[in-house]
Amino acid sequence: MSAPGTINAQGTDENVNFKEQKRSYCHFTDVHCKNGASQLDYDSKSIPSLEGFRNLMVLAIVVLIMRLIAENSMKYGVLICIRCHDYRRQDVVLAVLLYALVPCHLFLALIIERTAAHHAQRLVGQRKRNEDDTTSYQLQLHTQIHDPTWIVVAFAHTVNATLCLTITSVAAYYYINHPFIGTICELHAIIVWLKNCSYAFTNRDLRMAMLHPHLLPALPKNFKSCPYPNNITVRNLSYFWWAPTLVYQPVYSRMTHPRRRWYIAKRLAEAASLSIFMWFASAQYAAPTLKNSLQMIASLDFISIVERILKLWIVSSIIWLAGFFAVFQSMLNALAEIMGFGDREFYTDWWNSPSVGTYWQSWNKPVYHFMKRHIYIPLRGRGWSRSTASAMVFVFSGVLHEALVGIPTHNILGVAFVGMVIQIPLSASTMRFERAEGTNAKMIGNFIFWVSFCLVGQPLAALLYFFAWQAKYGSVSQQLVRPA
Repeated sequence: MSAPGTINAQGTDENVNFKEQKRSYCHFTDVHCKNGASQLDYDSKSIPSLEGFRNLMVLAIVVLIMRLIAENSMKYGVLICIRCHDYRRQDVVLAVLLYALVPCHLFLALIIERTAAHHAQRLVGQRKRNEDDTTSYQLQLHTQIHDPTWIVVAFAHTVNATLCLTITSVAAYYYINHPFIGTICELHAIIVWLKNCSYAFTNRDLRMAMLHPHLLPALPKNFKSCPYPNNITVRNLSYFWWAPTLVYQPVYSRMTHPRRRWYIAKRLAEAASLSIFMWFASAQYAAPTLKNSLQMIASLDFISIVERILKLWIVSSIIWLAGFFAVFQSMLNALAEIMGFGDREFYTDWWNSPSVGTYWQSWNKPVYHFMKRHIYIPLRGRGWSRSTASAMVFVFSGVLHEALVGIPTHNILGVAFVGMVIQIPLSASTMRFERAEGTNAKMIGNFIFWVSFCLVGQPLAALLYFFAWQAKYGSVSQQLVRPA
């Protein structure tokens, strides 16, 4: 220890440094020298980041899921059994036949439209020959607009499209026992039916635009590379058949880069992995919860039913999110890459939807484009109001949802239809949150969307349809599980 007044190696007095150090750490330092606000208070000048709370919520969800996994494993063990599925050989045979025969209706639509195109070309030739005679020209113009041939063509398209969906629906309802196989068949038939309708509607307007260009708006510029009736070919229709869209166009935007095999392989691997995960989650976690809910629903034990819904919503939400990613991110992008399809916007950020209506416009773009182009805009053109036209879209969508769920389960309960119709007042009530200024209102609208969709809609519908199936056909599995 140095003596007082000694000089250190740097040439400074150590006593002086010690006194200065003591003065710099005095307890009367001015701490509250300026006004301030709490970070989470409205008076705060800056909005703090909540990433830490987000990380905590994610950690809580992960821990909750791990807890459910541990609880499920202790109670039931491994419920996965590849050979335990109750499907019949007839189900598989019918599914294969329907998958092969349903697209034939698209090519029947091609034959119908080719016949209409030949008649339209003949009318154009007759009109050109009589252009000098004004009276005959005007008479032919009026006759071509009201030509009964177009009624026959429209009737033929209607019958063809109706048979496309009716045959599959009858087969799935009466002859295919397994709900999953029936759902695949019905979904395929609905997709082809929508493509059939779009093909007929679009070519009808293209035909009228060729016959009467002064009566209709100008065609899009990219359609000029394939004008009607040059688009009525097997190659053009085959591309539309496999293109990841429900809206027909003679010409689509195409990708500018060559096909990437690694990209296709990656997307297909994602789709396969997620499909296995959804099957595992359904069999291991969703099935026991559904089966253990049967007695509670039968006895109308509402508190227990609510508990089952709360338990089921986590599994159903995870399965639904995995299905969304598998279809819209993996499968459709792989198909688009194979087909060279340029428009890859199959969805937008629907998870941030500030209203229910925004969600339905952003989560499934192929269906949204079909509804807007072939239902909403035509109704608006006929003088319908926005709210009425939107309500008709939801009603139409409700019929398709009921067919997709009720027919394969052999129980047309109307739950899916009512669920879609309820979206009409929900969309109207949450629209004001979307239009309001500030983030708080949009956050409330997004919260309402998640509660109505994941916490109430999906689990409740799954419980009701599963109960109806079990009440009608009994348990699919022969192994009973203990109540959770």
